[in-house]
Amino acid sequence: MDSTKLNHLVSRAEDLLSRLESILPPAPASIDWSAPAFRWEPRRSGGFLRAIPRPHRIRLSELHNIERQKTLLDRNTRQFLAGLPANNALLWGSRGTGKSSLVKALLTEYSERGLRVIEVDKQHLVELPVIIDLLEKRPERFILFCDDLSFEADDPSYKTLKAILDGSLSAAPDNVLIYATSNRRHLLPEYMADNEQTRIYEGEIHHGEAVEEKISLSERFGLWVSFYPFDQDAYLDIVFGWLERLGVETQQAGAEIRAEALRFALARGSRSGRVAWQFARDWAGRTALTGAE
Repeated sequence: MDSTKLNHLVSRAEDLLSRLESILPPAPASIDWSAPAFRWEPRRSGGFLRAIPRPHRIRLSELHNIERQKTLLDRNTRQFLAGLPANNALLWGSRGTGKSSLVKALLTEYSERGLRVIEVDKQHLVELPVIIDLLEKRPERFILFCDDLSFEADDPSYKTLKAILDGSLSAAPDNVLIYATSNRRHLLPEYMADNEQTRIYEGEIHHGEAVEEKISLSERFGLWVSFYPFDQDAYLDIVFGWLERLGVETQQAGAEIRAEALRFALARGSRSGRVAWQFARDWAGRTALTGAE
């Protein structure tokens, strides 16, 4: 493609972005710091924090079969709130096992103690230094939350995250931590070819550059919290836990609920906590509808 055509495409893209921004909701005149949660909204003229006054409320006690994970992240968060040393955390593992829900539950548990969560999409990580500058002198304690985080092999944006986590000359402020969730342990795709450069010297494994690059990002999170698939009993326990939260009486229809919940999971190909929540909503809704008709 010649430079004239390229410049024309760039010009059209910029014009389209300008028109899109003109119809987006305007930035607030000031930040409502009393809100428990925020979302970073990018703008070409400068991003801003949009308050989320009613975030999704989940209690820690409502999350079942992830007791070890709850204990680890809750302790780290309490250290952070107490002004003690605490680690950035990577929550990785199987989909639908409670990674995002655990972060939401911590916000519910500790928002009155000054905890705030800021949701930052992966494509906006390059703006992390700008966000941190806004937070550095605030009295609240902020978790920058990157949900479902992963990078492709040729994605350069992860370098910004690496620098913020550990590697920049500027130290991160004491009132900011990063919690990220991912299905990938190392956040980047792993290929068999990457291991071809691995060598053994005097019995010690030395990874090739490709593997070292992948590991270097995830190891900058001081706390790794791993999540695993639920077995059938754990899945059913989660189902009944959500039904209890929704106010559904389960004693008389227990056997029917179990059978229906297993069929629901089989159709979805997963016994995850997310599928358990979806089944519980479906069951609660249809039984209530039947009773009302």
